[in-house]
Amino acid sequence: MEPRLTDNLRVLLILIILISTGLGSNDLDWKFCGTWRHGNDSPSLNVSLSTGCRGISISANQSSLSIDGQITAQCRRSEVILLKDLGLYSGEETQFCLYWEPLLDQVKLQVNQTKEKGGKVEAKNLTLCWPASMQGSCCTDLSDGSTAPEATYGIKDAVVKTDPVTDKIRTAYNFKAQSVNCTVLCDQMSQGSTQVNMTDETGDIIQIGLSPEHPCARRSEVEMKDDFRGYSISSPAPKGVSVKTTTTVCLPPALKKAAKKTSKVVCTFFQNNSLFQDGHKHDRVLDDVVEITVENEVIADLSEPIRIDFHHDFIPKMHSRKCVSWDTRKDPLQVNWLVDGCKTKQKGAKHTECLCNHLTYFTVLVQMEPRPVRHLLALTAITSLGCAVSVISCIALIIFLCRKSRRCKEQSIPIHLGLAVSLASLNLLFFLTGVLANVGGESVCVWVGAGLHYTLLSSFIWMGIEIFHTFWLVYMIFIPSPKPYIWNLIGFVLPAVPVIILIAVGGIYGVREVVPSDDVHNPYLMCWMTDTSQAWLAHYFTTLTILAILVSTGIVMLFLVYRKIRTRDEWRQNRVAFLSIWGLSCLFGTTWGLTFLDFGPLSDFILFLSCILNSFQGFLLMLRFFTLDRMRKQADGSSLGSTSTGSTRQHMLQAQEKS
Repeated sequence: MEPRLTDNLRVLLILIILISTGLGSNDLDWKFCGTWRHGNDSPSLNVSLSTGCRGISISANQSSLSIDGQITAQCRRSEVILLKDLGLYSGEETQFCLYWEPLLDQVKLQVNQTKEKGGKVEAKNLTLCWPASMQGSCCTDLSDGSTAPEATYGIKDAVVKTDPVTDKIRTAYNFKAQSVNCTVLCDQMSQGSTQVNMTDETGDIIQIGLSPEHPCARRSEVEMKDDFRGYSISSPAPKGVSVKTTTTVCLPPALKKAAKKTSKVVCTFFQNNSLFQDGHKHDRVLDDVVEITVENEVIADLSEPIRIDFHHDFIPKMHSRKCVSWDTRKDPLQVNWLVDGCKTKQKGAKHTECLCNHLTYFTVLVQMEPRPVRHLLALTAITSLGCAVSVISCIALIIFLCRKSRRCKEQSIPIHLGLAVSLASLNLLFFLTGVLANVGGESVCVWVGAGLHYTLLSSFIWMGIEIFHTFWLVYMIFIPSPKPYIWNLIGFVLPAVPVIILIAVGGIYGVREVVPSDDVHNPYLMCWMTDTSQAWLAHYFTTLTILAILVSTGIVMLFLVYRKIRTRDEWRQNRVAFLSIWGLSCLFGTTWGLTFLDFGPLSDFILFLSCILNSFQGFLLMLRFFTLDRMRKQADGSSLGSTSTGSTRQHMLQAQEKS
């Protein structure tokens, strides 16, 4: 009996602890969702929020949704907002969610609506109260108050957090609140869960992590005295916590001159606030956000900028970053990060310095996609010129090789023809891709992108065939090479297989935006693979894999050819040696290997060099064949007489090649 009594006492003790813990906890956030049933005549949102801790009321009728309450510590707002002013189609029903975070004094309303009749549902996040620092008391623990009667118009399917209230239509829901010490609430957050459920723009539930080191916004105040010469403020941390990343604000002396009414500056440091991420699908706002304010004053166009140093996690060079600010005067309802008034200085992969000439919210915006292309206009002009010249050159080379095939039966001519045809098609499509993307749109770009991918793979494979054929002629002299139809099957049919599969999968080809670094809002459009994870995977497993194999085998083949012919007399002529290596490099496609070297301090030089060599490849090939043919005629049957492989074929191979 005694062991059983001990077990019962242990269970009772655990229950008492759990109950006391549950009773001692407060609500860290609050959410109310519902569907507002209204008429079609320009419904509006009526907002009336003031300081205090009496509670909040959400009411609705045929024409308006009203949010009235006294729950904030600093925020005061009274405004009427028309749905049509938000670019939303009114319809008959509107889904909404109201979020309240007492520690941040933050109120957000999310409205789910369609932009037009029958259109796609879109979520608008409206910031009714901006984030603020922790105050002395917080208004929390909202509980149900009086219940309104049922009606034809009002709020239905009401839900508080995750608990359904009723599916009936009611005109109002009232909630009472109580005041608690914000420090107690902050300590509770730091000891409890580090995740909060929020809803993204598509309506899906996402979990936002909260750092246990900085569960609440922290503020620092600076009094600018008459002899103010500048001051540095670092983001404070809770006692006993070591902070790996900090934010430092350096206030210039010019701020004292600009502040006319007061001499107190307030810096508020935020971390992991989901509100600041609103509207950014391809960018990520740093966890650290700082607000700098001078009470009751608007400070702008400072003669000396404020310096903000953000120390953050490692950011790779391929992802661009820029200092941004949110001007709450221009965009009071929605977070809108702009680069206006800020300059960015990258001090390293873990340090970004911002120089800004005004006061508001500041952070660093990191582009999650690869960085914008520098010198895009110049590169586009070079590529267009190179492609045009290469198309004409390849056509001339095709005519030259066709005439040559009538005079002699060299095994290499069909291979050279295949490479010339594929390069001509590739350069023609690439030259027209920008025009077709702007004129034809998505439907045309699906097929043009697939064609561009096919011709690129075909060109790579024909370059690989050139490498294999050269190896065959140099090292397998007395074994006849495969028939031309086999090369045609490999060069023209094989690359069509992955392209057809990708077309069947869908969503791989289409319009692709290439963003220039000097004008990120005006991207260049082209027909290629779309910017999706599936398309990137297909690009890596097809294009880049074949290119890596091509470049590596081409370099190896150049080395083998060099070893084979370096002891011959004609190799000692500088002109012959240069033409041999240069010609074979164009033939083998090794210049495409510069694609893998686009990094480091020479990245711009490598990018331009790669652009020039690869876009003019058709012209360089024509130049090679015409030069070798001219040298053959001048030498009258010398060792450079064979145009099939240049200096890789000497007298010992001519008889075999013509057989």
